[in-house]
Amino acid sequence: MDTKELLKKVRKIEIKTRRLSDHIFSGEYHTSFKGRGMTFSEVRQYQYGDDIRAIDWNVTARYNEPYIKVFEEERELTMLLMVDVSGSESFGSKNQFKKEIVTEIAATLAFSATQNNDKIGLILFSDEIELYIPPKKGRSHVLRIIRELIEFEPKSKQTDVSQALKFLSGTQKKKAIVFLISDFMTDEYEHTLKIASKKHDITGIRVYDIREEKMPNVGMVSMLDAETGQTVLVDTSSKSVRSNYEKYYQDKVKYFKETFSKSGSGTVNTRVDESYVTKLLGYFKSR
Repeated sequence: MDTKELLKKVRKIEIKTRRLSDHIFSGEYHTSFKGRGMTFSEVRQYQYGDDIRAIDWNVTARYNEPYIKVFEEERELTMLLMVDVSGSESFGSKNQFKKEIVTEIAATLAFSATQNNDKIGLILFSDEIELYIPPKKGRSHVLRIIRELIEFEPKSKQTDVSQALKFLSGTQKKKAIVFLISDFMTDEYEHTLKIASKKHDITGIRVYDIREEKMPNVGMVSMLDAETGQTVLVDTSSKSVRSNYEKYYQDKVKYFKETFSKSGSGTVNTRVDESYVTKLLGYFKSR
């Protein structure tokens, strides 16, 4: 992709997702995720009804009349976008690939965080850490993140959510708001998610395509595994083949939901042809 085409794509995504974050998500995001606690703001004279536990005794003694400490919520947060860039994200049977929806979701969340003056970081992962952009503030930083989401070419096509969570725990020492975006067609991440969730506020966003849920009966076809690169001949007319595939898929979905629930983390499920706006708003309001 040449520079002109890339900038055009970045601008198109910015216009769409910034409108959403400005008018829809910024308020919901602001109220859904709390700051790290209360920070000292000022000292003022005591007023009737104030909590006596907030009295600043040193200032009170100095001026010989009661003063209290005023605190406000420390709103500044750090958001980390953890995005699966494995081979399966390039699948799509409708108008868009999963990768394109993932990019839009990540951009919308990033601009929502920018509205709150929060830092935003990015982790792109496959079965290894492909790219890490440390958290920073500002529009130019968000645009860099969008550029990477559009044009980054991963070294590996396979997936390992557990490795990504280990990297998160190792690099992010302070509490962060984490959005882990993937199709979650993998498992064995329960332990690392449990550890990471003790420190961070994690939400798993599962992006999937309707054609992944069930295998259609179209006879004997060659199928390419996007993550291993292997091509296999599959008899889709076989009821047992279709049944085994559906069970495999549902097992992965069940694992995702149960694992995140056990760790106390939130989940969002959005299909490529559905409105991720509706799904995210519903999630924010339910928190």
